[in-house]
Amino acid sequence: MKKAVCLLSGGMDSTTLAYVAKDLGYEILVLHTRYGQRTEEKEAECAKKIASLLDASEFTEFSLSHLLAFGASSLTDPGMEVHDHDESVQGGIPNTYVPFRNSNLLSIATSYAEARGAEAIFIGVQASDYVGYPDCRPEFVEAFQRVIDLGTSDETNITLMTPFVNMNKTEIVRTGMELGVPYEYTWSCYRSNGPACGTCDSCYYRLEAFKANGIPDPIDYE
Repeated sequence: MKKAVCLLSGGMDSTTLAYVAKDLGYEILVLHTRYGQRTEEKEAECAKKIASLLDASEFTEFSLSHLLAFGASSLTDPGMEVHDHDESVQGGIPNTYVPFRNSNLLSIATSYAEARGAEAIFIGVQASDYVGYPDCRPEFVEAFQRVIDLGTSDETNITLMTPFVNMNKTEIVRTGMELGVPYEYTWSCYRSNGPACGTCDSCYYRLEAFKANGIPDPIDYE
């Protein structure tokens, strides 16, 4: 069976994507990251549960604690406020952006994939809602695929899989519903390990996606 490394945060997008990979016939190797984010414990709990439900062949957890040390993001710096979603704010990079995080994630995922002989890396980058995140753009994905091609052995052939990059969250939830994704075991809130705040950007887009699909979000909110 072909193998895929799935970067699984425990959130809605990455969980749905892991189910897509499973549906495509891949053996799942889960890679989960702790980097000092506010909801680190809840995310780890969800990722482990999802990995179990997917019957993943491996669950590997690693630390990017240097991102916590660097700060400059409201996800890792307690001195910065996680803002509520505000429709009037247009453009710019949100303060929830963790500097160059996805490059860090993909570098480790590439090492893991090459070591295990995996043919694909799945990452749930998604540009339509989070247009301010520079490392979620299609151009970034294309550039990193080139990095993978140049930085691995000639015998290695790893494809960076980002099927959600041009989808919105409504479409992602619809895909998950078709695949039977257990969203009750996922977590999206930027602020809290539970209950979810319901007002940060991540909660806002999640709630809107469930509403647009005509189903309630199964997790608890304040």
